[in-house]
Amino acid sequence: MRAANKKTIALVICLVSFTLLSGCTNWEERYRALSVENENLKGLFERERAEKGQLADRISQDQRTIDELQRQIEDLSRSPADATGFGPGYDVAFDPTAGTITVTLPNAVLFDSGKATLKKATSTELDHIRLVLEAKYSGKQIDVVGHTDSDPIKKSKWKDNWELSAQRSLTVARYLIDRGIANDDIRAVGCGESRPIASNATDSGKKKNRRVEIVVRMR
Repeated sequence: MRAANKKTIALVICLVSFTLLSGCTNWEERYRALSVENENLKGLFERERAEKGQLADRISQDQRTIDELQRQIEDLSRSPADATGFGPGYDVAFDPTAGTITVTLPNAVLFDSGKATLKKATSTELDHIRLVLEAKYSGKQIDVVGHTDSDPIKKSKWKDNWELSAQRSLTVARYLIDRGIANDDIRAVGCGESRPIASNATDSGKKKNRRVEIVVRMR
């Protein structure tokens, strides 16, 4: 009887010891896992803090650039084309509130009527704009925006003015990308006849409305 009790007691002690040891092992594993997770979270926090600092610095630098352009235009009486670096002969508008620079090219410079293929394989105007973008505005978001007049599409493969303007903006965007502008920095937009800058009641107004805008977003 006593022998049986001793065996039972010994078995109980073994089970308790095993449970405690197993529990200890589980706690050690959990501690190690939490330590690793804590280190990962600390690393993530440090990266986010660094990225926020870099973003703040970039925003501050962008605003200084915008302020300097505005100062040159207002205080030094420089033209937007000169102040932004695109130079004489280019139709350039600067909007300090929106933080945008817009270079406008008449469609007649780039395309034949009703066409979305560039008149020439090499465009002097687009090459010049590309060089300025690379030199002064690298990494900025660039929108290529196509516009048309209100005349309906006739005898053309395009469904409507929306499609024509979109294809023209794509043509210009691809030209710039093929020559070095980063694909991630540029997007093509077609507005059709929806954003006229002159009256479509006159030929001169329609001519102004047929255009491609290259918009540099400074912030």
